[in-house]
Amino acid sequence: MGIGAVKKELARLDKEGLIKLIAELYSKDKATREFLDFYVNPDEEAMHKKCRDKISLAFFPKRGYQVRLTVGKKAIADFKKCSSNVELLADLMLFYVEQGVDYTNEYGDIDMPFYNSVASVYDHALQLIKQENLLPKFAERAVQIVHETRGIGWGFHDDLDGSYMQIYKEA
Repeated sequence: MGIGAVKKELARLDKEGLIKLIAELYSKDKATREFLDFYVNPDEEAMHKKCRDKISLAFFPKRGYQVRLTVGKKAIADFKKCSSNVELLADLMLFYVEQGVDYTNEYGDIDMPFYNSVASVYDHALQLIKQENLLPKFAERAVQIVHETRGIGWGFHDDLDGSYMQIYKEA
């Protein structure tokens, strides 16, 4: 079934039927609940803080030291779905990278998939920052991230430095 069939079925419902369906979705699905909560009360700053907290816990959980990159990336994706504030999105993406760098500096050398994930988010963040003409606003953080990766293996520093040079030196 596609979106067309769903729209056709929804069109047949009256207002009460739609309210009942949305309320049921709200109670059964966490992602829907978060989306509708934001729809009703679009507090971008609060959502941004919540996503930053999720990213922080993905790298530095309250117990143990197991990193969960997918949780951090999901927080970024969730923010992107609900908010159109590109500056806050770029901040979240750089925060993810900063947490990845801090995790490496705290626990030592990790592995190639970890570094590829963090480097990929850094590259996407810089592309977004350039596209939205925010380069001056994030310049100091972007270069600081690269500086803090000196000495980290698996070509991580080189990947981040390459992304930085491509975006900032071309500007």
